[in-house]
Amino acid sequence: MSDTITGVGIGLGVAHGPVARMAERAPAPRDEPSSRAADEEAARVREAVAAVAAELNRRAETAGGAARDVLEAQAMMAEDPTLEEAVQSRLEDGKTSEWAVHDAFAEFRATLEAVGGYLGERAADLDDVAARVIAHLRGEPAPGVPTPGHPFVLVAPDLAPADTALLDLDPDSPNRVLALVTTDGGPTSHTAILAREKGIVAVVGASEAAHLADGDTVIVDAASGSVTADPSDEQLSDAQRRADERAAAEAAPVTPGALADGTAVPLLANLGSPAGAAEALELGAEGVGLFRTEFLFLSSKEAPTVEAQQAEYTRLLTAFAGKKVVVRVLDAGADKPLPFLNDAPEDNPALGLRGLRALRASEQILRDQLTALARADADTDADLWVMAPMIATVEETEYFTSLARELGLKTAGVMVEVPASALLADRVLKRADFASIGTNDLTQYTMAADRLLGTVATLQDPWHPAVLRLISHVGEAGAAQGKPVGICGEAAADPLLAVVLVGLGATTLSMAPAALADVRYSLGRFTIDDARRIAQAALDADDAAGARAAARAAAGS
Repeated sequence: MSDTITGVGIGLGVAHGPVARMAERAPAPRDEPSSRAADEEAARVREAVAAVAAELNRRAETAGGAARDVLEAQAMMAEDPTLEEAVQSRLEDGKTSEWAVHDAFAEFRATLEAVGGYLGERAADLDDVAARVIAHLRGEPAPGVPTPGHPFVLVAPDLAPADTALLDLDPDSPNRVLALVTTDGGPTSHTAILAREKGIVAVVGASEAAHLADGDTVIVDAASGSVTADPSDEQLSDAQRRADERAAAEAAPVTPGALADGTAVPLLANLGSPAGAAEALELGAEGVGLFRTEFLFLSSKEAPTVEAQQAEYTRLLTAFAGKKVVVRVLDAGADKPLPFLNDAPEDNPALGLRGLRALRASEQILRDQLTALARADADTDADLWVMAPMIATVEETEYFTSLARELGLKTAGVMVEVPASALLADRVLKRADFASIGTNDLTQYTMAADRLLGTVATLQDPWHPAVLRLISHVGEAGAAQGKPVGICGEAAADPLLAVVLVGLGATTLSMAPAALADVRYSLGRFTIDDARRIAQAALDADDAAGARAAARAAAGS
């Protein structure tokens, strides 16, 4: 008899095949004295770190998109001077290279986890970097995806970005990954985000999948968030039929996002650099709902010039001529420390000087960015909108929108990421031209649950009725004042949740380009009255799991 394992599905895909499990990590090095001199061990570490960083950068160049950003950050992490000093101090105490790397990276990981926020999010990535460096020192292959010689469903606790970014998805490959199942992680983990971007059928957080063995046949159903072990012939046949139907829908001509009754719901792309513009347009993006500008700042020791920023913004706006492009100004601060902005340590940086707060403390950086955007806007034909991150008060809204207009930008809005701005949405939207809801942070702050802290992962779910109520409050305020309300967090890429969000008042949805087809298909199945009915069913639930189940029942799926 078949056995059903539940998790969180990414997208609408379904696939089936034999399981191949990710190999267990090599055992940690032992704490024992080295037979080499400290300078010899130091040379070994430098060579290993350089080799790992080069390999990560090579993978980044191949992967592109969000994966490129993550892998480049890992490469920078590997060569971090603070880590190098920590390793060196252990080598001078007579430790082996392997142990020094293991211990120093573990200490640094604990520090990042304690900080939380963006840096806490990088802690899991650090494990992968350490494992790769240690494997190089041992002369062993880096940890990675198995190659069984046949298509397979990959089952793992979680995947490092370096592995997710370059999964073999070639239909003609003997080692094609048919689907991905993880026992850990959640809908906003790097694995989920990259799987969504690459269009991989995936179910994450399926803890019971730990019992699956190599060779077990499974059906991975992202639409229902389930993994069926030992399926019947009838179940396999149904899964194949659904996969074929989805493939046909994806191959159909791209149309603008809309509900079944013709209600327009523009589907926009989340982008991290202008390089992703062409692919987004090819996949049917009707514009850009979130353009992250951090790529210009995070790898610099000083703020980029107005001219350098203008050139990048012009590239983006030129690619989307005639379409809406929403640009978020620099979202950085104590949780993403920049030497030219704010790198002073804070006890709880997720609640500290970040987003607009950090920019107000260094206003010239904000003025330069808005000036560059205004100049790029004047030279192109896109419909440019700008927004500020981490708005919490009406006064902050007035400050940003006034400054944007002073510098020549006609459409200025805010991101709703904290409960305060959601609860004050009626007053915020009297001053702002639009609101865009960042569901990742809104969920984090509503539930008091760090976005990627495993101990509270079950709380980090945008389906929670508390989060949905706040979104509904913003939607109602937008409707009352005739102001657009967009969604640009990962929630917009969940096909069923996208319907709920529209039912709660969202007027546009923005997501990773690979999610556009599934969301477009899902919206087309329902009318606006259906969406409101399904949304109400979710609101009436007591928890995230109940909301998801109620919405599925109301949707008839």
